[in-house]
Amino acid sequence: MIHDIAGGLAYIQGMTGTAQNLDRAADPRLNLLGMDRPAISRAMAGLGAEPFRADQLYNWIYARGVTDLEAMTNLSKDLRQRLAADFRIELPRVALHQRAQDGTRKWLLDFDDRNAAETVHIPEPDRGTLCISSQVGCTLTCAFCHTGTQRLVRNLAAGEIVGQVMLAQDALGARGAAEDRRKLTNIVLMGMGEPLYNYPNVKAALGLIMDGNGIGISRHRITLSTSGIVPEIGRCGEELGVLLAISLHAVTDELRDRLVPINRKY
Repeated sequence: MIHDIAGGLAYIQGMTGTAQNLDRAADPRLNLLGMDRPAISRAMAGLGAEPFRADQLYNWIYARGVTDLEAMTNLSKDLRQRLAADFRIELPRVALHQRAQDGTRKWLLDFDDRNAAETVHIPEPDRGTLCISSQVGCTLTCAFCHTGTQRLVRNLAAGEIVGQVMLAQDALGARGAAEDRRKLTNIVLMGMGEPLYNYPNVKAALGLIMDGNGIGISRHRITLSTSGIVPEIGRCGEELGVLLAISLHAVTDELRDRLVPINRKY
């Protein structure tokens, strides 16, 4: 699997797609998506809710994938109304959806500030792999990477990273029964951006994705791909414990210096 497979798939021949109208008014309410349990607990405490309500809300969002507060029936109507006044749960919007003949699917996702990033699902007979992005654009200029031709706009927030997974789960029907969950079994951070240059948000997002009381995808099924940001690699191993892929693309430093310029530093 190549690094930045999301950018590379933009050129798959025969892909068909549909675009959506994304006109919308700005919503000033705080998005709960991306908040961990302590943050949700603080939000609920601010509304005067009992502590256990935070666990219920966390379960609705991450374990069940529910984004409609009105559907959270074990929360009182009054609490749901107070939540809705200040908070929302909103996934990234789909600006463009493309599907290849082999079943590979790509979503161009639109965020609140109208920036966009790509997410790709690659189906196989025994598993489904989701390739997610960590940045809009990239500072690296790897010769083989389409994203490397774009400037870095910004890091993705934890909620925008987690939102890619939840959106794919919804689109694929990958919740509930074991057979359905097989549609999305693996995650690779090989999309737009260098994950280790957005480490705090990547760490926060993966914490939610790996949480057995949340999305619940095992760390052994998550691969973080890096161009070789050496100072962060040890930290990633100690704090996250996910699998690591390093984009080598050459067997000599001389060639790798040309293909992956960060090699000149590390």
